[in-house]
Amino acid sequence: MDEFDCAVIGAGVVGLAVARELALAGREVIVLESEGAVGTGTSSRNSEVIHAGIYYPKGSLKARLCVEGKWLLYEYLQARGLPFKRCGKLIVATSRAQVGELEAIRAKAAANGVDDLEWLDADAVREMEPKLHCLAALHSPSTGIVDSHALMLSLQGELENAGGVVALKSPVDRADCRDGAIVLQAADGTQLRCRSVVNAAGLGAPALARRFEGLDPGLVPTPYFAKGNYFTLAGRAPFSRLIYPVPEAAGLGVHLTLDLGGQAKFGPDVQWVESPDDLVVDPARGDAFYAEVRRYWPELPDGALLPGYAGMRPKISGPGQPPADFMIQGPEDQGVAGLVNLFGIESPGLTSSLAIARHVARLLAKV
Repeated sequence: MDEFDCAVIGAGVVGLAVARELALAGREVIVLESEGAVGTGTSSRNSEVIHAGIYYPKGSLKARLCVEGKWLLYEYLQARGLPFKRCGKLIVATSRAQVGELEAIRAKAAANGVDDLEWLDADAVREMEPKLHCLAALHSPSTGIVDSHALMLSLQGELENAGGVVALKSPVDRADCRDGAIVLQAADGTQLRCRSVVNAAGLGAPALARRFEGLDPGLVPTPYFAKGNYFTLAGRAPFSRLIYPVPEAAGLGVHLTLDLGGQAKFGPDVQWVESPDDLVVDPARGDAFYAEVRRYWPELPDGALLPGYAGMRPKISGPGQPPADFMIQGPEDQGVAGLVNLFGIESPGLTSSLAIARHVARLLAKV
């Protein structure tokens, strides 16, 4: 049986960030990825937004790790010359009721340490974005966009330079945590004995954790899958910033984001599905997008929205339930030495990735 100091399951942006952090701390690290390339799951199907940390409850892991992670990420990207843009975003109120909600959003942001939001009336918004229709808005100058694939390749490169290994097409089937170490078993029967294991399997993390012998299954949350459909804009958008409506219960509404080339896309919406593999965009869903987008961009032309792609949120709270926080269970939480499980790492997981990595490294520092 092969032995390794630390195995990280999953080579998405969070798994790679965790593995890099551990390798830089001197740990012997292997990343086990079921697919043939890094970052093919949730990490490749998102808005690529660097979030400011505005919406999350005070004291939550999402709030703390997003705010910390944002600055770590900007510093990381700038130091390495990786592509990003601190373009800012506008959170817009298109009704009187929503104007009041903006005040609550600003207060929540301030409680999280986000103190750079600027209140704009309708005239000030039009000066910034002439085609944008709203009664008021909050301007978030620290929101940005990033090339997530370039980020992941950089994390992988630094991990490997520090002696770490990424093993592709290496799905983990189960684990045995009962004899003072964690023995991982691959789908082909190969076994790997590890001192530490980090389950960063994203959408599959809860299902995998339920196959860990020696881990109390009552600690594993129920997974839910919230599909987010994106539609791309035919032609160029008349906006230079991201545009977000006041948030909905399960997501942040049908917002406009830009990529680093200036191409606009709208989404994601929220579509609860049974399977994480349900990633086909139904063109008919675009009908509802027009009504939502025209609340803040009335001049959106007919026929301008084209089916783009879909992402999947790895949620651990279901329809009608309050949004769940990140669930990061360490050895003390689970009673299993050397084991960390990452559950429900949805947005702002990308923004928080480097901060999550530091958090996990601290949990494993004594192992």
